[in-house]
Amino acid sequence: MERACAAAAPPAPEARMWRGKGRALLAFGLGVAFEALAWWLLRWRRRRLGTSSSPVREVLFFPSRVTCVEGLLAEEEAAAARRAPCACPLPHGESALSRLLARVLSARRSLDLCLFAFSSPQLRRAVVLLHRRGVRVRVVTDADYMALRGSQIGPLRMAGIQVRHDQETGYMHHKFAIIDKKMLITGSLNWTTQAIQNNRENLLIVEDRDCVNIFVAEFEKIWENYNPVNYIFFPQKEKQVLKKNKT
Repeated sequence: MERACAAAAPPAPEARMWRGKGRALLAFGLGVAFEALAWWLLRWRRRRLGTSSSPVREVLFFPSRVTCVEGLLAEEEAAAARRAPCACPLPHGESALSRLLARVLSARRSLDLCLFAFSSPQLRRAVVLLHRRGVRVRVVTDADYMALRGSQIGPLRMAGIQVRHDQETGYMHHKFAIIDKKMLITGSLNWTTQAIQNNRENLLIVEDRDCVNIFVAEFEKIWENYNPVNYIFFPQKEKQVLKKNKT
């Protein structure tokens, strides 16, 4: 009987205190575990969607030192060749041009280019490579400069890439690119060999939603304004065909 009463007696205050601390430590541990799990799931989701843990903030200055960029521009099916050492005499390593190419080639869904002048063979190869991979590429350029010797606009069109140009008295003087509608590349640099190798130029590369959306809206406005349906030099019959194809 005495033993039964002793067993039914309430626990001592010290035991209750330690039991309460145990529960608090358990709750704290579970909270830390859930927080760590949420952090891991967020990182996993970002990796799966192809997004980095922090937004891109990068500035490139030109002229760029000359380096070999063949490893970046190799076709996907030439992966083995890309891993092999390049035999060209150009120095290897990172440069402003190689970093720009890497950013451009990171496009997975869309690439919108609004460029005054485009004559760089390396950048043209990167744009065509994206087009072959299924990335939607659109190019807006200046009517006068796209016809100059060395312009890459003709080869882009021959590759099947959509190109539109102005028909205004002033220049289409923009110099920006939008990657997947989330990354902006803008600055003083024309995509020309002269600018890349000889000029003092700059590029700002950012992932900032508000800033990118402003440039997206500007590109879409220009793209529609430069619709071939609105070109004044097309005969009326050809304009009707363009309107019909558009619808």
